[in-house]
Amino acid sequence: MQLGVAGLNAKATLGPAETVRLARLAEDLGYASWWAGDHVVLPSPRVPQSPMEPTDPILDPLVHLSYVAAVTERLELGTGVVILPQRNPLVLAKQAASLDVLSGGRLLLGVGAGYLEPELRALGVAMAERGRRTDEYLDAMTALWTDPAPAYRGEFVEFRDVDAHPRPARPRIVVGGHSPAAFRRAVSRGHGWFGNGGLDDLPRHLAGLRRAAGEVDRPARLGRLEISYLPLDPVEVDARAAERYATLGVDRLVVYPLPLEDPSEVARFLERHAVLG
Repeated sequence: MQLGVAGLNAKATLGPAETVRLARLAEDLGYASWWAGDHVVLPSPRVPQSPMEPTDPILDPLVHLSYVAAVTERLELGTGVVILPQRNPLVLAKQAASLDVLSGGRLLLGVGAGYLEPELRALGVAMAERGRRTDEYLDAMTALWTDPAPAYRGEFVEFRDVDAHPRPARPRIVVGGHSPAAFRRAVSRGHGWFGNGGLDDLPRHLAGLRRAAGEVDRPARLGRLEISYLPLDPVEVDARAAERYATLGVDRLVVYPLPLEDPSEVARFLERHAVLG
């Protein structure tokens, strides 16, 4: 089981000096992946579903990961997750391909459908269509990356007689979410699945993925579905819990040092958890 870290493109850990120090520390400690979250805007005033205050700073994940790519050599660079329906899929495909090429094929493009209605509405997306947009955008991006003569026609995206290069060295999609639709999306369109929650939640999520595997086809090109999991209850993970995660089939255990606000405390968190990988 590999070890990753998430959340350090927000709050007190987003500055350039802190990013360089913590990214290099994570790589030196043996962490295999670094994940960045995504909120273009946040509800103001805060709503119960929102994970952050509207005044909490959070960097764009692809910009942040480009910075991390430039100061590291081995860390896989994950978006955990980009809220896909509120992004133009062709622009995102170009950004992702650019980052993947410049990082030497290290990008894991994690995507989700989103859940904060005020954020989606502000970006012109209706809650009722976010799932359809997510599926369609993934298919359109895959066509642009992999088809010899890319073309796509759907409800929200249509293009033909265009191409885009460079293409990703090895495009890898990770689908986040815990709904039946997200599980089906991960099985049918994702190289991996990204989830979060407590240790007791994971068996239920894995059962949902197994049910989805019986409902939708999985293209052979995707290979085995990789499992990435971010413990949130509690965020501190001990050796016994890590062993249980590994036994359940987690490929990447992604730890979350926040809500720690002091970068020095985050560094100590990373050092404590490095032994789990």
